[in-house]
Amino acid sequence: MDPRHLEVPRWTYFLGPPLASGIIRSRPEDFYVEEIPRITPAGEGKHLWLWVEKRAANTDWIARELSLLAGCPHRDVGYAGLKDRHAVTRQWFSVPETDVLQQGLEDVRTEGLRILETRNHTRKLKRGALNGNRFKLRIRQFEGDSGELTERLEQIRLHGVPNYFGPQRFGHQGRNVQQGFNILSKRARVNRNKRSIYLSALRSFLFNQVLAERVRRGDWHTILDGELAMLDGSQSIFACEMPDKDLEERCKRLDIHPTGPLPGAVVLQPKGSPALLERQVLQQWTELTELLVSHGVKASRRALRLYPADLDWQLQDGDLELAFTLPPGAYATTLLREVLVNRGPVATDG
Repeated sequence: MDPRHLEVPRWTYFLGPPLASGIIRSRPEDFYVEEIPRITPAGEGKHLWLWVEKRAANTDWIARELSLLAGCPHRDVGYAGLKDRHAVTRQWFSVPETDVLQQGLEDVRTEGLRILETRNHTRKLKRGALNGNRFKLRIRQFEGDSGELTERLEQIRLHGVPNYFGPQRFGHQGRNVQQGFNILSKRARVNRNKRSIYLSALRSFLFNQVLAERVRRGDWHTILDGELAMLDGSQSIFACEMPDKDLEERCKRLDIHPTGPLPGAVVLQPKGSPALLERQVLQQWTELTELLVSHGVKASRRALRLYPADLDWQLQDGDLELAFTLPPGAYATTLLREVLVNRGPVATDG
C-alpha cells in the first residue's frame, strides 16, 4: 500500500452495516460517562483528589484549570484517563494540596467544571488507575426496526463487538494517520504530545487493519492454534495451543480474548495461522511498522474483542437509551457503529 495516500477505511462490521439511524450527541447530556476508579482516596495525605463533573470540555483543559486553582504546575495534576469532550463526564483528578487551592475551591466559577467532592490521599492519581467507565447514552430521533435493533443488541450481549479503535484516535476525518506518517517520516520537529498522538494513530490504524481481516474471516472472537490470548480485565498475555476444550470454554465465557498486534519493536508474537495472518496484513504497511520501530515504540497486544458489561436498552418517545460498562481504553463509538448510523455531525473527542 502507498503510505502517501493513507485513508481510514470503514472497518469490517461484525453484524453487517447497520440499518437503523439516529442522532448521537446532539447535546452533551446525551453522552454521560462515569469513571470506575481503581483506587479510593484514603482520606488523608498531601494530595487532594477531586471528583469532578465536566461538561463539553476535554480532560487536559480541566487539568490546566485545576493547576491554576492549585497554583501548581500542570504536570502535577493527576487523572486516570482521558474522557470525551462532547459529553457530561465524571472522573477523579488529583493536585498537591496547597493553601491557594483551598481558597480557590470556594470560588470555582469555571464554565463546564463542577467539583462534587474532595478527599485527601497519600499519592498523586496515576494514568491508567481505573477499572473502566459506565456509559448512559441517548440517541435521539431513532429510525429503524425495533425487532432488528433487539436482535443486534442481543448478539452484542452474547458475543461482544470487534475492539476497534474509535474515530477519536485518528483525528478529524482520520487525518492524524496521514499527517503522522508525513511528519514523522521526515523527522520534522514536533512537540512530545503531538508526536505521541501521531504514533498512537499509526499503531491503532495497523491494529484495526488486522482486526478487520479477522472479522472478515469470522474468527475474531475465537482462540486459534498459536494465538496469544489476554486474560479479561488484565494485560496478562499467554500462548495457546489448540485444540484445548478448557481454553475454548474460557473464551466462550469471555474469560479470555484473542489479541492483535500494536506494532513496534517486537517482544512477543503468535504462532501458526494468527502469525501468518498478521504478517500478511502488516507486510502491506512495512513503512509504517518500520517508522514505529525507528521512533522507539515498543510492541504490545490488544484484545480483539470488546464486551460491554451490563448492556441494557429501551426505546422511549422516539429515542434510544443505551447503558453499558466498558473496560479502560475502549470506545463507546465502537459499540455504536454496530448498532446504528449517526445522522448528526460527527464529533471527535479531545
